[in-house]
Amino acid sequence: MTLAGPVVGPPLTTRLPSRLAAPVPGWELVADVCVVGSGVAGLCVALHARAAGLSVAVVTKVEVDDGSTRWAQGGIAAVLAATDSPAAHAADTETAGVGLCEPDAVHALVTEGPDRLRELMAWGAAFDRGPDGELLLTREGGHHADRIVHAGGDATGAEVQRALHAAVTADPGITLVEHAMVLDLVTDAAGRAAGVTLHVLGEGSSDGVGAVRSRAVVLATGGMGQVYAATTNPSVSTGDGVALGLRAGAVATDLEFVQFHPTALYLGPGSRGQQPLVSEALRGEGALLRDAAGERFMVGVHPLAELAPRDVVAKAITRVMLREGTDHVFLDARHVEGLAQRFPTIVARCREAGIDPVTDLVPVTPAAHYASGGLVTDLAGRTTVPGLYACGEVACTGVHGANRLASNSLLEGLVFAGRIGAELAAGLPDPADGPPQVAHLDGLLDPAARSRLTATMSTRVGALRSGAGLTVAAGELAAIADLLGTAEPGVAGWEATDLLTVATALTAAAGAREETRGCHWREDHPDDDDAWRVHLDVALHADGTLQLTPRPVGTPPEVTW
Repeated sequence: MTLAGPVVGPPLTTRLPSRLAAPVPGWELVADVCVVGSGVAGLCVALHARAAGLSVAVVTKVEVDDGSTRWAQGGIAAVLAATDSPAAHAADTETAGVGLCEPDAVHALVTEGPDRLRELMAWGAAFDRGPDGELLLTREGGHHADRIVHAGGDATGAEVQRALHAAVTADPGITLVEHAMVLDLVTDAAGRAAGVTLHVLGEGSSDGVGAVRSRAVVLATGGMGQVYAATTNPSVSTGDGVALGLRAGAVATDLEFVQFHPTALYLGPGSRGQQPLVSEALRGEGALLRDAAGERFMVGVHPLAELAPRDVVAKAITRVMLREGTDHVFLDARHVEGLAQRFPTIVARCREAGIDPVTDLVPVTPAAHYASGGLVTDLAGRTTVPGLYACGEVACTGVHGANRLASNSLLEGLVFAGRIGAELAAGLPDPADGPPQVAHLDGLLDPAARSRLTATMSTRVGALRSGAGLTVAAGELAAIADLLGTAEPGVAGWEATDLLTVATALTAAAGAREETRGCHWREDHPDDDDAWRVHLDVALHADGTLQLTPRPVGTPPEVTW
C-alpha cells in the first residue's frame, strides 16, 4: 500500500464551526505574550518569557494550581545517573513510540531534559532524596534504567505545580486571569496570532467575555480526556486548545493515539468523569496484575511483564476483561514494603473508596489518560499559524510517537517551554495594522448531547477499535453535529462544541489508520504496517470540513514563519 495525498476514512463531510458563537468582547487586557493554561508547560513558558523581559498574561480555566499537572503521580524522566545515557533514554522513548517518534525531537528531549529539571529545582521544586542527599531515582514502565525523579512519593505533579505557582505569583510582570475559558484566536490584518477571546467563568452574563491582545499566543491547555466517558483527566480537559487551533487553521496530528492508562481505580459500574489514577510507579516497586482467579497474566506477554509499555499493559488487561466478561482486573500491592508511606496519595484515595491496598487487591481498569497527538509544532514550539505556539499535551512535537513513554510528559513540557522561551526572546513583531480578523461560521452544540458524544467515543473509539465501529462512531458524531447552532452561548455549549470538534477529528484519523500501532488498536487490522509509518495531519477547512493528509516520519511540518 502506498499513501500519497489526502486520506479519506470514515465520512469527513461533517461541518464543524470555525468560530464559537459568543458575545462581542466587553473588556480587554494587553500583554506581550498570552499563555493559555497553567500547568507545567504554561507556567514554564511564562517564566521564560519574563526572563526575556516580556509582559505575560496567563489565562487559565481553573485556579492556577488546579490543572492537570498537579494530578501527575508519576515523576519526571531525566538522565542523571552515571550508568544511564541520553542514547538509552532515547531508545526507550522510541521503542514505546513504535516507529512514529521524530528523532530530532527525541534528541532535544533527552539531551536538554537534565538541565531543564535542574532549572525547575532552581525555581523551587523539591524532589525525593536519599539519606546521602542524592536524588532518588526509580523506574517505570518502558524504562530500562532508574531515571525517574519523584516528589512526595506519588505527588510529583503537586510539588511541581506548587513551585511554579509560587514563582509566577511572585512576578509582577505576570498577570493571572483565572476561571477563564478561552474561546477563539484573534489574528491581525496579516493573519498572525494577536490574542484570544475568552470568558471569565462565573460572571453569568455577556460581560464575562473579553479579549487578551498580545504579540504571541502560547497554547498550553492540556489534554482532551473528557471526550471519553471515563478518564483520568480533570473536568476542564475538554480539548479546548486543539479545537481552538483547528478553528484558527492550525494543523493537528496523531490524534488517534490516545493513551489509555492501564490502571485507573475502578469505582464500580456506571462511574463517569475523572477516575482516580493508580500510578504505574506501584508496578515499578513490584505490584502485580492479577485476573479474577488471582493469577498473574503479564508474564509471557512482554519481557518487562507488568512494566511493559502502557499500550501493551492496557491491551492485556482489556483482553482479560473480554475473556472473563468483567470490567476490571486487580492490582496486588500487598507485598510492597512501606506502601502507605511510599504512596500516600494512592492509598488514601483507595481507602476513600473502601479499599485498603495494604491488605486488599485493588480493582483497576484502563481509562483515557493522555493524548500523544495534538497541534503539530516544530522544534521551537511553533504551530502552522504564525504567532501561535503550543506546548505540553496540547502540542505534538513528535516526541511521543504512537505511545508516550512514562514520565516523559512533564519533561516534554519543561524542555519545549524552554525552547519556546528562547524563540520569544529572539524578538516579537508588532501586530499588523488593521482591525482584528475573525472567522464567520459560528455554531454551538446543545450541551445535552455531550453524554451521547462521550458514550459513542468510549464504546466505539476507546481502547478497542474496529473499522465497523469507527464508521458507526463517525455517523453518530455527524448526527450530533446536525444539532449545532441550537445552543445559547455559554460554557456548557462551548465545551460541548470543542469536544465535538476533537472527537470528530480523532475518529476520522482512527478510521483512516488501518493498522494497530502503539495505543491505536484496530481489531480488524491487528498488525502494524510499515506503509502506515506516517503522521496523519488533520486540518479544518474554512467550510467546516476536515481533511487528513499523511506525512512521513522525518518530514517536518510546514511551519513557514
